[in-house]
Amino acid sequence: MRAVLARLEQEDAAERAAGLPAKDRSRQVEPTSGRLLFALAACQAGIEVLEIGGSRGYSSIWLAAGARVLGGQLTSLESDQARCAAWRKNVTEAGLDEWAELIEDDAHAALAASQDTFDLVFLDAEKDDYEALFRLARPLLETGGLVVADNVLSHVETLGAYSASRQADPSLSSVTVPLDRGLELSVVLGPGDP
Repeated sequence: MRAVLARLEQEDAAERAAGLPAKDRSRQVEPTSGRLLFALAACQAGIEVLEIGGSRGYSSIWLAAGARVLGGQLTSLESDQARCAAWRKNVTEAGLDEWAELIEDDAHAALAASQDTFDLVFLDAEKDDYEALFRLARPLLETGGLVVADNVLSHVETLGAYSASRQADPSLSSVTVPLDRGLELSVVLGPGDP
C-alpha cells in the first residue's frame, strides 16, 4: 500500500512540475490530508465511507485502509473513464479492493439514486458543485455523520461560501482546519433543512 501511495505522490509531483492543467492531473490530496482521512476512517467499527471524486485512487487508498482497520467499507464515485481505470489498478495494487468499491457514474445522479447510509463523506469534486453535492449527500448521513470537504482554503474564492454556510447551519458543527489546502469538517447534529 505504501509503495502505491509513494508512486502516486511522485506522479502528482511530476505532473505539477510539468505544469499540467488541473483537468489533466491526478488532483489528489496532500499526504498529511491522506493521513488525517485514514485516522477519521479508522476510528469507527464498521464505518461506511463515501468519497465523492475518487480520481486515480490516492485518497481512496487512505480511506479504504482506514476503513479496513475495524471492518468498514469505502464507496467511491468517479465519472472519468481514464481515472476510473487508474483507480481500479491502484486500489487493487494496494491490496484494498476487498474494502473499496468504485461506482463509475456522475456523482449527482449516483447520490440522488442512493438509498445507502454513510458515516463519513469525503467531498473532493469540482468546486462549483460542492453545494449541490452536499445537499445530495446530507440525507445519506445520520446524526454524528461527518463531511470532510477539501480545498476550502486553496479555493476560498469559490468555497468560502461553502464553509460559511456549513458554519452558519445550526444542525451542524463545522470548522475549517488549516491543513494543506484547507478542510471543512462538518458533523451532523440533527436533521437539517430539506
